[in-house]
Amino acid sequence: MTQDDLQEERGGLVRLAMRLIERRGSEVSRAILASEAEIARSRIDAIFPEEDDLFQAILEDWYAPDIAIMEEVIESDLPIQRKFYEFFARRFAREMDRYRQDPAQFALYVELGTARLEQVRGYIDLADHYMSILVAEAQAEGFFADLKIDQAMSLINQMVICYTSPQVMMMLGDRLTEEKLGQIIDTLFAGLTAKKGGARGVASLKLA
Repeated sequence: MTQDDLQEERGGLVRLAMRLIERRGSEVSRAILASEAEIARSRIDAIFPEEDDLFQAILEDWYAPDIAIMEEVIESDLPIQRKFYEFFARRFAREMDRYRQDPAQFALYVELGTARLEQVRGYIDLADHYMSILVAEAQAEGFFADLKIDQAMSLINQMVICYTSPQVMMMLGDRLTEEKLGQIIDTLFAGLTAKKGGARGVASLKLA
């Protein structure tokens, strides 16, 4: 069996596992997958040596399009403001489309991902890595003055969390739009710096 054959077999099992998850409403084990695929358990164990490996393969399938989007944006020659917008907007549009197609199914995968947060965290960290490249590029052009890269990333992540967190997307739904996201990105580039603008200069609240 060639490497391509092995990858095709693995992909088919991952797709079957996802169909079973959607049908059963819960995560599936390697034993269940072997039974449903009608193949020997030893074959499943050879492809997914550990129980976590099956869910990891599902995560890889879920996030593969997002990784492709981020890599394409990073490698593009778009202006940096546009890169930031595309970096978030393309993934947001994809997630919202998937949510609208089947809200219950989307919520199920979000629940499973939350339960496996340590495995999901690797993809969150990867997105942050790609964003750090964009932040460094923006700073080289004079934006986000006097902020360290990790400071800028923390602030930006908090400002766009509605467009990156699936939990928040489900709560806000159609109140989130690409137009609003564009305005947020424009605002970032218009004024995100380490300079104090007066908001933190008040010692205490005062009644009018």
